[in-house]
Amino acid sequence: MARKQNSNQIYQSVLGEINSVNLKQVYFLCGEEEFYLDQLLDQFSKVISPEQKDFNYDLLYGQDITPAKALSIARSFPMMAEKRILIIRNFMQLKKGGEEDGSPSGHINDFVEYFKNPNPTTLLVLFDEKKPAGNTKIGKTLKSCNHCGFFEFERMADYLIPDWVIDWVRSHHSKNIEPAAAQLLSQFVGNNLQLLSTEIDKVCTFVDTSDTITEADVKKIIGSYREFTAIELKEAIIDRNMEQALYISEQMLQHTKSDTGELIRLVGFFTSVFTNVWQILRLSEKGIAKNQIQNELGIGSGWYFNKLWDDASNFRYAEMPRIFEALLDADRSIKGFSTLDSTSILFFLVKRIIG
Repeated sequence: MARKQNSNQIYQSVLGEINSVNLKQVYFLCGEEEFYLDQLLDQFSKVISPEQKDFNYDLLYGQDITPAKALSIARSFPMMAEKRILIIRNFMQLKKGGEEDGSPSGHINDFVEYFKNPNPTTLLVLFDEKKPAGNTKIGKTLKSCNHCGFFEFERMADYLIPDWVIDWVRSHHSKNIEPAAAQLLSQFVGNNLQLLSTEIDKVCTFVDTSDTITEADVKKIIGSYREFTAIELKEAIIDRNMEQALYISEQMLQHTKSDTGELIRLVGFFTSVFTNVWQILRLSEKGIAKNQIQNELGIGSGWYFNKLWDDASNFRYAEMPRIFEALLDADRSIKGFSTLDSTSILFFLVKRIIG
């Protein structure tokens, strides 16, 4: 069975269709990863030239238009152009425009027949956060009709973010970024791709005269410069160096504007780290080879995967329940289910992970 594509791979696939002559007549794009939905809306809007947009481009919102009106626009022909584009955001809210009783405003299911026989001169692009249920007429037709492209964009897994940073820097800024710098950037910002792209813009502007972004560049630009980061803390924990780990923990809390915010970031970071460790150990327990595990996890960067592999080699599969329990307890303590102060919460977490 082929491994499921991640959202970045799906994005590249759709982008390839937009830039080719093989566009479908209908696209339905959905999912939680709004960054890619926004990027593709911008790309689809460029399919026709700016001078043709006045009469041949419509961006509508499902809650503001009836199904009957939307279909009327989709079925109309372009004016002094070969194609018209109709984009509807929040498409699933169109059902609020009509009822099953066949009222003049129509019903969202009226689109089923259009999907089967679309206007060849209209590019209809539908966006929604949620996908239609698979047992509905809309859901079944979108997934089965040859005229339709159905794509779902899920949140990118944390372990894929450093690879994403490397690809985005290369493709959008024509620069390289050191793997260690990409990892640091993803740790600072998290898996919010919109924020990441903004911070990448800042870093690339800062190093405008250099072809390569270094770890030092990221430290200077992203957030306030601190002597220690979560990555240094992770390294101390991985090495089972209790004294160094506790010292770094104390320093990080002393140099942050918000203890609670820092703790939330650290618990999220270590949850991601040990989820990766658990995945590697779980697959290793099954006797799967190292290169196969990298392929299974979909990690393109050999440098980053080798770092994960080295991290995992310092732990046993049997330790994972204890570590995840410690992370869960720390999360609950941050949310008020404990009288411990911030330093105690972090110290107990570090001690329990090291064991």
